[in-house]
Amino acid sequence: MNNLQFDWLAKWALYTPWKFFLREYETGKEWNFADFNSSSNHLAEYLTKEVGLTRGSRIAVYSLNRAEQILLFTACIKAGLVLVPLNFRLTPAELDEQVNDADPAMFIYAEEFEQQMKDLKSIRKNIIVKPLSVVTGFLSDPLPDKANVTLNDISEEDTVLLLYTAGTTGISKGVIITHRMLFYNAVNTGLRLDINSHDHTQSYAPFFHTGGWNVLFTPFLLHGASQTILRKFDAALILDLMEKEKTTLLFGVPTMLQMMAECEQFKTADLSSLRYAIVGGAAMPIPLIETWHARGVYIRQGFGLTEVGPNCFSLHQDDAIRKIGSIGFPNFYIDVKIIKDDGTEAGIDEPGELWLKSPVVTPGYWRKPEETAQAITAGWFHTGDIVRRDSEGYFYVVDRKKNMYISGGENVYPAETEKLLYTHGDIKEAAVIGVPDERWGESGKIYAVLNNGSKMSPADLIQFCKGKLAGYKIPKYAEIIDEIPKTDAGKINKRELLKRHLNQITHKSQN
Repeated sequence: MNNLQFDWLAKWALYTPWKFFLREYETGKEWNFADFNSSSNHLAEYLTKEVGLTRGSRIAVYSLNRAEQILLFTACIKAGLVLVPLNFRLTPAELDEQVNDADPAMFIYAEEFEQQMKDLKSIRKNIIVKPLSVVTGFLSDPLPDKANVTLNDISEEDTVLLLYTAGTTGISKGVIITHRMLFYNAVNTGLRLDINSHDHTQSYAPFFHTGGWNVLFTPFLLHGASQTILRKFDAALILDLMEKEKTTLLFGVPTMLQMMAECEQFKTADLSSLRYAIVGGAAMPIPLIETWHARGVYIRQGFGLTEVGPNCFSLHQDDAIRKIGSIGFPNFYIDVKIIKDDGTEAGIDEPGELWLKSPVVTPGYWRKPEETAQAITAGWFHTGDIVRRDSEGYFYVVDRKKNMYISGGENVYPAETEKLLYTHGDIKEAAVIGVPDERWGESGKIYAVLNNGSKMSPADLIQFCKGKLAGYKIPKYAEIIDEIPKTDAGKINKRELLKRHLNQITHKSQN
């Protein structure tokens, strides 16, 4: 197939060359489609002809959200390369695990992470290491578009991105994102959200996360829409930008929208350009929905995962209150089954595991054939989420089969924290669960049984995790107990632990 079929930037550079495409808030720089496409062509030429990267080569990038990452992404599409955005919140040891797995040919780092680079053990002699400033040079002064990046034909099954997500064992897995997945996710999203070339949004979800690339960025790119990129979330700043830039769509997790609603300017900001806000990561509380509705901004709840989409379900804004907690209906090119433990399909309001089949399903996990085979059956992806469908066809997430919890929109897997806790000599047994948290939706809680003679306190348990795990993974609560409850099968009964926590909260509120 011709590369242009997947090179949406080049298409818009042809159709609307001088139309505004991207603005970077921190630098104040902005680009139209023609100039950004020219810079992307020259970067692709540099990566292939000067650096010597070939089709399928991986480029790891260690940076906050920057225009340079977008330029790298579009250049990778042109050259048939694979971008691996690294989670800048991880410790060096955690990053080493991902870099070793991805086995990149090139490693690009932002200068602010130069100190952390010294602690990485995964940077080998055969990896080409460059500072991000090398990419910045291609953005500074767009060159005449005479770059020649003609390569072998690219297939829709070629990998574009490797996005790492933790598994139930706490081991990172690289999710393969292909051209096919990007296209159908962008089409699904555009159809459900009515995206068009006049739309504008702010992009601040981190690029190591599927939400950063695929909730709005790539759908907007397919539709020729524009964006302002920010290096991090800033509630007050985003409210200001939405008014100044006439934002039409907003994406965030409930915690972000809560923080924005708490800003003083939320009461007076002109939000009339917003059609609606798209919310994912967790169910949004009714009072918060009503707060935004009172400002004339309607809420659309969504659902998805890195391995599928991620834009799989969408709840229309008209149902935001009537169907609170629902993720709505599957998007256009998504087939759904709810499978019970006995392997049969669930009926109305019967819980079961959500299985998805679609062109947006990943072909698998990078270099992990066994995990891939366990997750996909005849094209059906087993999400690990327990859902139900009501009599009107609306879907609801009931539980997370894999014990994952979501803190501030980030997936946290307790097994990773438990694995760390077991390395402490004073800890005999440990379990970590997600518990309700007013600010972050959920936070972690450690339950630990200590060895005789240990002087550890709950605060010591939390402190032990600091510096060894990313901040969002560190539990907020801890409790030392005499015995961790077990099921009849001898497994830790996390449901009983959650019940214990909720009972404690209820008892405390009554006193």
